[in-house]
Amino acid sequence: MELALYDPEVGYYRRSHPRVGYGRGTDFFTASTSGAVFGELVAAACVTLLGTARSPRAFTFVEIGAETAGGVLAEVAHPFGATHTVRLGEPIELAGPCVVFSNELFDAQPFRRFAFRRGAWRELGVALSGDAFVEVELPDTPDPAVGLPAVADEGYVVDAPLAARTLAGQIAAQPWTGLFVACDYGKSWRELIDACPAGTARAYHRHRQSNDLLAQPGEQDLTCHVCWDWLRDELSAHGFAAPTVESQETFFIRHAEAFIAATSTAEAARFSRKKLSLLQLLHPSHLGQKFQVLHGLRA
Repeated sequence: MELALYDPEVGYYRRSHPRVGYGRGTDFFTASTSGAVFGELVAAACVTLLGTARSPRAFTFVEIGAETAGGVLAEVAHPFGATHTVRLGEPIELAGPCVVFSNELFDAQPFRRFAFRRGAWRELGVALSGDAFVEVELPDTPDPAVGLPAVADEGYVVDAPLAARTLAGQIAAQPWTGLFVACDYGKSWRELIDACPAGTARAYHRHRQSNDLLAQPGEQDLTCHVCWDWLRDELSAHGFAAPTVESQETFFIRHAEAFIAATSTAEAARFSRKKLSLLQLLHPSHLGQKFQVLHGLRA
């Protein structure tokens, strides 16, 4: 996954080509595809979470893994003192008062795949056979620190998003204070080991989902559900108070209520693009329940 997504020459995220949106040649869409209204929701929610005792102007809004140079706030009249985007592959350096935001950053990190076969967990890797990649069993015994259950159904697959946990720890360990907000999709560790027998990793190409992770290396997106328990633990270990995971629908309705009410009132007389985008972001049958938001505050 590191090679297929991030290699400087052939990595999917390093090549200059359209990936996100509805246009020709794109592979998937995200909340940012909805335009400026997503950034407006994010800004409004962050201001609420910072609280009345903290002026947003004292904070730099840092977006990690931004798809565009301007980031999610590029077309938004926001209240923050400054904005900064960190593109994929760029160093992450954080200091001072910040709002650290990401959208689908953690699901795109490399994971480790384990399968329960012949009475034991086997770690799976990738080998080159001729001119094609193939899945193989690795000879080493899985690290007990992963926390795999003692037994499982034959063939049960766990995709363990360990790199996402490491990245969250690296972000949280830096000398900054303020608000952490990550929009992504994931599950609890219990769900991953009990309710996902085929694992959660998948590929996207031309808006079609596939389980063939080794096809078209560098030409398709690869993704894996994050483990919210692990990310929450990393924030807690670095001094964030009560890290919380909410559905995207709940997060915005709870923390961007005034913005949603004002937008709904202003757009009430017409079926506008902005209203459509708002529905897409909030409605549970669209992105409202598919995505979750992890947030925490470090004073």
